[in-house]
Amino acid sequence: MQTISINFIVPQGWHELGDKQLRYVYDLIAKEYATDEIKTLCLLRWSGTKVIGRQESGTYLLKKSKILFEVTPLTLAELLPHLDWLSSLPTVPVRISKINRQSALPADFSEVPFETFIICDNLYQGYLSTQNDELLDQLGATLYGKDIAFKPYERISIFYWFAALKESLSKKYSDFFQPIAGASDGNLLGSSASVEDAMNAQIRALTKGDITKEAEVLALDTHRALTELNAQAREYKELNAKMQSNGK
Repeated sequence: MQTISINFIVPQGWHELGDKQLRYVYDLIAKEYATDEIKTLCLLRWSGTKVIGRQESGTYLLKKSKILFEVTPLTLAELLPHLDWLSSLPTVPVRISKINRQSALPADFSEVPFETFIICDNLYQGYLSTQNDELLDQLGATLYGKDIAFKPYERISIFYWFAALKESLSKKYSDFFQPIAGASDGNLLGSSASVEDAMNAQIRALTKGDITKEAEVLALDTHRALTELNAQAREYKELNAKMQSNGK
């Protein structure tokens, strides 16, 4: 009897997925497949393995390249932890590069105007509060530069992208991105009403009250604007801590 070694080579994280792979997994999520089903289907698809059928013994007959081989359900299950990262949002922002031939903004919002980020964040926070798909479509239209009739899996891709972006920005600019007092849902910016207040406060902080500089501020690179806001937030916290310490 000859022993054949079969290697299942799959991506190690969201950051390794291309457009075709992203479309596939988002489509599975949109169709509400269970988590382990998604992992199994992705394992087979991304490793170039086809299911030929199921044997009477309960094993699966698979084909990889020109090789036919059998595996037990347990063996497949033991491989699934390699795709556990599919159960969570991406740790870095990833997105489908084109939808309906429209190119997306840079995934990490590098060289994207701060005004665009403000618009997107308002729509994203509004969607979190209302679960209104129209807001997600408006977010997608801003991210891709054109109104598009988004498919369900494309809406999911838009949500995953911006959620991962916000998470990465929250870690990079942690002094600035702090929960608003009274926000009980974990939202960084709280309610829809406080979102507008927070955005206006950001602009005022960057213009230092000079409304003639507003257009200039809105045109700033998103990361440049957030770097300045983060520095101001850190300085404010340090000053506040010093004042409290002196007051004791």
